Amino acid sequence: MNLTRHATSLWFFSFLFLVSSLTLVYAQKASDYGFIKGTNFQEDVVYKTVDGKDLVMDVFFPDADKLKAENPWMVFVHGGGWAGGHMDNIYRTAFVGTLKKLVENGVICVTIDYRLAKAPVTSFESAIDCKDAARFLLKHAEDYKLDKENYGVWGGSAGGHLSLVTALVPDDYFPGDKELAQIHPKYKCVASYYPFTSCLNPDLRPNSVFEDSTLFKRLLGGTLEEKPELARLLSPTEFLNSDSLPVLLVHGDSDKTLPIINSQYMVEVAKEKDADVELLTVVNGGHSFSGDISPSQEEIDNYTTHFILSNLK
Repeated sequence: MNLTRHATSLWFFSFLFLVSSLTLVYAQKASDYGFIKGTNFQEDVVYKTVDGKDLVMDVFFPDADKLKAENPWMVFVHGGGWAGGHMDNIYRTAFVGTLKKLVENGVICVTIDYRLAKAPVTSFESAIDCKDAARFLLKHAEDYKLDKENYGVWGGSAGGHLSLVTALVPDDYFPGDKELAQIHPKYKCVASYYPFTSCLNPDLRPNSVFEDSTLFKRLLGGTLEEKPELARLLSPTEFLNSDSLPVLLVHGDSDKTLPIINSQYMVEVAKEKDADVELLTVVNGGHSFSGDISPSQEEIDNYTTHFILSNLK
């Protein structure tokens, strides 16, 4: 078999899998889960405008009896191959249980829109938007009843990667909206599901969507050789250190899109750098935890919720 053709086909069908399930996502809406606009749900909040396009977020609030003047909060970053997906991904099976549990425990959750990596936009701009969303929320903390100290970020697949970049890589590398530039979030934790963790380690690419190296042109706007510094900035493992915030990785051991070696490698780097990173392995779990999995989805929801709550004081 022609290996180049095989790699291209692997990437194509894996990417198709990432975005095809979105038809199921759009069938879901906030009210299906008890979030009612004007009561405990605010939709399409504009957090910045780029090139005439508004970037928005939806905000999920605890019920009135649990809502305080200041509440811990989590930003959710959706996946979709960096070039697809939608903030309504939060209603997917892998995430919605945790969303509900967090809100029930008094945590405000926010799911965000961001620029997708379609030329000339790259995932560098995507990461800027993720950072600006948190900056916006801190700037308007009183308006949304947000605690200015207790917050984190969370996401899956491409969103898992972007959540790690958002939390671990210093803001100065990702200058965004000038009106938000002086705000520097200090996250308490990050929960990342089946992420991509390094552009720089070639051992992570075989049998993944990155086996076809042309995907890096989408992420970086060029090849690895042409964009070495940007490749480093988009490699969250490079920014782990002993002062890093706690990181939870959740990854299926049968993932064929972004194999679990991505998370295992991050754990190895964390041990070398004395960083706080743990991995919950989902046995038989494919991408998005498809399959007959152990722990169950509910157990994953409980584990992630406990991790987040224990870090949001």
